[in-house]
Amino acid sequence: MCSKITPISLEYRFESYVEQLSARAKLFDASLTQYVGWYDEESLGGLETTCVKTVEADPNFVMGHVIKNGLEVLGTGRTIRLDKEFDKEIKDMVSLAEANGITDRERKHVNAVRLWAEGEMIAATNVWEDILVTYPQDMLAIKFAHDSYFYLGLHPQMRDSIARVMPSWNKQIPLYGYLLGMHAFGLEECNMYHQAEIAARQGLDLNNKDAWSTHAMAHVLEMQGRFEEGINFMSNTENNWNTCGMIACHNYWHYGVYNIEKGTYDDALGIFDSEVMRRSKTSGALLDLVDASSLLYRLQMEGVNVKDRWKEVFDLCESHLEDHIMTFNDAHILFACLGADKKEESQKMIDTLKDFVRNGKGDNRRISEEVGVPLCEGILAYENGDYARAVDLMYPIRYRVITIGGSHAQRDVFNQLLIQAALKSPQKDHCRIARSLLTERKALKQNAPLTDRLMAKAMAVH
Repeated sequence: MCSKITPISLEYRFESYVEQLSARAKLFDASLTQYVGWYDEESLGGLETTCVKTVEADPNFVMGHVIKNGLEVLGTGRTIRLDKEFDKEIKDMVSLAEANGITDRERKHVNAVRLWAEGEMIAATNVWEDILVTYPQDMLAIKFAHDSYFYLGLHPQMRDSIARVMPSWNKQIPLYGYLLGMHAFGLEECNMYHQAEIAARQGLDLNNKDAWSTHAMAHVLEMQGRFEEGINFMSNTENNWNTCGMIACHNYWHYGVYNIEKGTYDDALGIFDSEVMRRSKTSGALLDLVDASSLLYRLQMEGVNVKDRWKEVFDLCESHLEDHIMTFNDAHILFACLGADKKEESQKMIDTLKDFVRNGKGDNRRISEEVGVPLCEGILAYENGDYARAVDLMYPIRYRVITIGGSHAQRDVFNQLLIQAALKSPQKDHCRIARSLLTERKALKQNAPLTDRLMAKAMAVH
């Protein structure tokens, strides 16, 4: 027998529903704010916990699932191809969206996250851009698209995506300042350094703890060869950005790269030990692990003895050997395998990469076939001492490496590797290639001590 519903009980239920809506909205807003600001709000348990709380506050709140799952796919640490639990989470989100009366914008968000999870990253960005045509203040769509373009090496799109929405924003709208940092990074990756520096400094004037504007500024200084200025900038602002745990490790990576360029290797190793590796172990995030691998490999190419540091990096990377979500990640994971002298695991990573090319799907399957396999085989050949083969594999794809994503500064490790291989190759035509690449490199960045050292090495070889 049904109990009688009194007006008072109806009122109580309505108030409870309003409270539920308020709780989920506040948690969603807190999740988005932390994501855009690259920090963890300790009072809420951090970004990951806040996302979980958002879903728990209202399991039927579709956008709660969108931001939680979207952050998982863009974290590039989980794949529905290998992770059945994650596959179920994506399917449950889609089913929930189909069963609920949601808006067209929400439906598009669900579809974009699903596409990304299935490896269709470009198609996902197209959906987010479609949202922004009508809703240019949708920060979640803005940020998801921005990060996706970064992963795909689509730098003009990363720049223009922000430029298109800027006129619809102003300083009174929450999170406005972070748009400036995003625009600055897009401008910098398109080699528009002067405009990028202006935008980055404007972002920092509004919020000196904006770690993404700091990050954009770090790139500008790197690409213009302003290394001493870069070291001073990172040092003087360190306490503003080192609390932004999701990007602090990467900003320390920049700090370390400046020191490698200068040849102050002990300082770079100190940054690796005290910040980059420590933060990588704490977070386990792929972005941090890639930074750790990159910094060590650059030091190793410079002839620095990094001792047993590779073992810790490999231990953190090992569970991702077969992911093949991003070719950029794969190459850095291979660095860790080879650095730790894990020959069996190195071969396993390349074998499973080839299997992914044969049987996988999505944008990264194509990128892996065109660039990933020859790049990884080139890295393996270099570490095996077959420098001529390394050049033969890597030289033809050097202008296509951009498709694996990351920034110009991050991908420079592959440029350095190709030059090192060409210098060590016994083939005379490879030595000529090395000289040509160094001349090209010097023309792009006049103040480049690392290039000068490589040029001196080339002269010594001949």
